[in-house]
Amino acid sequence: QVQLVEFGGGLVQPGGSLRLSCVASGSRFSSNSMAWYRQPPGKQRELVATISTNYAPYYASFVKGRFSIFRDNAKNTVYLQMNNLTPEDSAVYYCNGRTETDNSWGQGTQVTVSS
Repeated sequence: QVQLVEFGGGLVQPGGSLRLSCVASGSRFSSNSMAWYRQPPGKQRELVATISTNYAPYYASFVKGRFSIFRDNAKNTVYLQMNNLTPEDSAVYYCNGRTETDNSWGQGTQVTVSS
């Protein structure tokens, strides 16, 4: 099972960009399908994007065209590039790694979009 640590959250103005990173350790990163989830204040956690072991991405409809997910297996890292951010994107963002037998979560990183 991988251990996951997220980086890159913070405060950004509407229309701005942020890049989140999630660094994995402890197991074979390349065997994990990776994903980003988010949990807005007072709401349930929701899927943002996934990337498979063969690099196929999937995006939730509310981030298509604005967010990009990509992975670097040599660095055991998955990224979420977020552009054209809006206040509705404010949330705690969580990294997830999944295999057939394991399901791992990071501790989350706060993203706040506000002027």
